[in-house]
Amino acid sequence: MKNKIIIGLLAISSFLNWNCTDLEEERLDEAEFGGQAEVISGVIAPAYGYVSWVWRHTNYYGLQLIPSDEAILPFRGGTDWFDGGKFLATHQHNFTPTNDLIGDGWNELATNISRTLAAIEVLTPLSEEGNSEATSALYEMRALRAYLNMLMLDSWGLILKKEASTERSEVLRAQEAIDYIESELLAVVDVINTNLGPGRINQAAVWGFLARLYLNAAVYRDPYGTPNFSTEDMGRVLQYTDNIINSGAYSLSPEYFDLFNDDNNSNAELIFALDQRGILRREHSRWAYWSIAGSMFPRPEFPSADGTDGPAFTSDFIQTWIDAYGAVDPAEADARFYQQNTIVPDALQDLTGLSPLNDEDHFYCIVPEEFEMDRGIIRGTQWGPRKGEDGEFLTCDGGEVRIYPVLQRKGNGPDRDVGYVNHVLDVNFTNEGSFHNTGYRCSKYQFSRTSPNGNNFSSVDLVLMRLAEIYLMRAEAKLRNGDAAGALADVNMVRASRTARPAQTPAALTSLDLDILFRERGFELYWEGFRRGDQIRFGKYEDSWTDKTDSDVNRRLFPIPQSAVDAASGIDGFLEQNQGY
Repeated sequence: MKNKIIIGLLAISSFLNWNCTDLEEERLDEAEFGGQAEVISGVIAPAYGYVSWVWRHTNYYGLQLIPSDEAILPFRGGTDWFDGGKFLATHQHNFTPTNDLIGDGWNELATNISRTLAAIEVLTPLSEEGNSEATSALYEMRALRAYLNMLMLDSWGLILKKEASTERSEVLRAQEAIDYIESELLAVVDVINTNLGPGRINQAAVWGFLARLYLNAAVYRDPYGTPNFSTEDMGRVLQYTDNIINSGAYSLSPEYFDLFNDDNNSNAELIFALDQRGILRREHSRWAYWSIAGSMFPRPEFPSADGTDGPAFTSDFIQTWIDAYGAVDPAEADARFYQQNTIVPDALQDLTGLSPLNDEDHFYCIVPEEFEMDRGIIRGTQWGPRKGEDGEFLTCDGGEVRIYPVLQRKGNGPDRDVGYVNHVLDVNFTNEGSFHNTGYRCSKYQFSRTSPNGNNFSSVDLVLMRLAEIYLMRAEAKLRNGDAAGALADVNMVRASRTARPAQTPAALTSLDLDILFRERGFELYWEGFRRGDQIRFGKYEDSWTDKTDSDVNRRLFPIPQSAVDAASGIDGFLEQNQGY
């Protein structure tokens, strides 16, 4: 029974231990399931819904973000975000099997896989009895399980194959794991639904999963060596990305940040997303609030909604933008870098001689529900609502909130209570580099207007696959197969699509190589969970950045959590620790 405990896949109680709130997702229309509506929706909703906890900031999402050159999370002012040192160690590639970020990522992913298996066990007999609605849902659950197993393979180099709750899981690695995921996706790709929205897995999403699998197959086969990208694998990437692009069902969004707004469920670029328009307790805004300043209140109608002064962009990642655009500010050259939403009157922009000690009258007024903070890569002095000594927002005579330069009220840095939140480029693990203002911040996702505190009840769908990624996968496959011109055309298609602010539409590139393509994936897909895998695939994960100098190839995979290894110790050879740990 020990193996049943370790991987969280066998205990029936874990299959059934979902909050009743999870079963009432409005997005799963029970009418479409006929007489078996309650049973079918009741088993697939927990499986879909738990994806939100897998991609929580302190679970799998953080595990993809912090080890890369994209983000760093220091011990802020010696007071915030130490959390046992797990973020420091993860960024430095100094992680061990007892690292809680790694353990939590593993556990939540394993739990989600268990929910898909629970659904499959309920749906299979209904499907065998001829229930077409159950059959359709069964295809979705098999595809979702394959997707989750691919996340496991990507981070730990193994999958946990299980076809029945009474069986012991089979641990598969390398080609065997690829073959299993491939077989599951191929089994459903031609029969799964073709017309459901991005909150449910449809045929296009399965095509996208297959393209990802083949794009990374060389890494998965030999995670510690130099990837051998075969013509055959790249041809399959081209096949499935062509299917999506040529279907005409999706289009690139003219406004880049519309992809990450409250109403993004209807955005035609989204292929697969966690639908957060229902009433799931765990619908969250953590991708929006984790990075922004703790003194910023993005939703003044909700006084407790603030940031956390969490991770920042590394200066190394920001330098890639500077290198690309030279003397031109990236905010002026590329619509993906920045969107200005907080429009400060010209008469207030000069802060010379001002500080929170003498700027009482240096504000403008706005209706709370109309305030919108800037988006993208956030730097410099920020503007937003300010609270008085009584903890209430300062207001204007008409009841609007006053918008000031944001007062630095977090940490123990020299600007606390006397200076403004001013995000500077340099951020690191030194005392000065860890102050609460250090590092440019990510505000890619809109702070949802339905989330009262930034934690739960967000309406912004978490984007897990979109058309721009498909174009960039196709570009990479073309480039690795020798078609540089075709790859360049695909990359420029993505760049040229962001036309909502024409002055910031990125100019077309004139040439393309693997380094530029890697850089372009960073510009388009930053903070969406791709950077760690991209660095491994492009041979850059052993590079140095900020406080990370480790070059051990064994760090490409995370260690299996010690709790899992210990629990499996009674089963000889069942779960062996990854190489190098």
